[in-house]
Amino acid sequence: MQSNYIQFLENQLSFQEFKISSLLEITNAINSNQSVDTLTKIIHFVLKEQLHYSKFILLYHTKSWEPILKVGIKGTIKEEELSQNLSRFTEITFIDSSPSEIISQFDCVVPVNHQKKAIAYLLLQGENLKTETTSERLSNMKFVQTLINIVIVAIENQKMIQYNINQVKMKKELEVASELQKMLFPADLPSNSNFDISAKHTSRHEVGGDYYDYIPLNENEIILCIADVSGKGISAALLMANFQATIRALFQYQELELDFLIEELNRKVIKNAKGEKFITFFIAHYNLTTRKLTYVNAGHNSPILSNGKEIVYLDKGTIGLGMMDDLPFLNIGKHIVEPNSTLVMYTDGVIELENSKNEFFELERLIKLIQQYYPLNMEDLNNLIFSKLDEWRGSKRFVDDTALFSCRFF
Repeated sequence: MQSNYIQFLENQLSFQEFKISSLLEITNAINSNQSVDTLTKIIHFVLKEQLHYSKFILLYHTKSWEPILKVGIKGTIKEEELSQNLSRFTEITFIDSSPSEIISQFDCVVPVNHQKKAIAYLLLQGENLKTETTSERLSNMKFVQTLINIVIVAIENQKMIQYNINQVKMKKELEVASELQKMLFPADLPSNSNFDISAKHTSRHEVGGDYYDYIPLNENEIILCIADVSGKGISAALLMANFQATIRALFQYQELELDFLIEELNRKVIKNAKGEKFITFFIAHYNLTTRKLTYVNAGHNSPILSNGKEIVYLDKGTIGLGMMDDLPFLNIGKHIVEPNSTLVMYTDGVIELENSKNEFFELERLIKLIQQYYPLNMEDLNNLIFSKLDEWRGSKRFVDDTALFSCRFF
């Protein structure tokens, strides 16, 4: 009798030492930042070789339910269907029978919760589960649950660390992209006896898809353009950066007709965007001597040309660039600019800005401001329009990139 009791105590002591050793091994692996594969191999060894369970599966939820450990199971398992049957298990449960064919193959279900939500389930089968006493089975399963819980929390922490690393990396990439994008916009816009040019811009996110540019060709000719790419983020900013570089490269080496330029730009956008994005674009060529403004509007919001009394919408052109391999039509707009006329170019973030009643700012309000404050210089006019946009949106944020590009022709 006494020898049996001593043997019992020795077995208990041995099992406690085993628990401590297993926990220590797992802890050391976690502290040394071992991979998920290494952690699951340790669990596999403990369950199969040391606790002698013949069949088990560890289901873990990331974006979906996936088996990260599977032993003694043949064939495929429908993880999502299995997880639905397991959702009713909120604590360690020994299985006598189950309506689920897969669950009925096991002797025990061990749920693992994190932040009050089940993120893993361990299903076990083993002859020892049938021969142990109820208290022994429960004690062993609580240890297994603790072991699995430590590993799952470690995996969750690794995911969070990786997520934070990715966030920092993305933030850095966005900062770089934002600085690169700022370089797209002309640093110095002229204000002289020939014209007064000014721009104002705000991005909805760190980087956006709006672009405007001023390109002097010679003493008498200039190019003015504005564009907006569909979609936002880094991909939109990179597409727009390539678009701007193409425009400047084309004008640098040769004098171009606008129809040739637009066709070439359409081919470039088709090639670079691969049909996933398109660009609305307005470009104007102005000759100071003849006062002739030649332009193409490729699906962009029609710029407003005003002499202080009358409004002209510059809407001749074609569809957005990158929408079709071949442009179905292309019209060149021409206009003689009267002295002291104002050209206001803008992106859709201006007229589509919503107030607290979900009403758009709309084109009519923009025109009214241009006419009402016509005597202002271009910088003051742009600032005033943005102040009115701020009043209109109130506490709401800008929902899109917003740009104004204005020019007074003297």
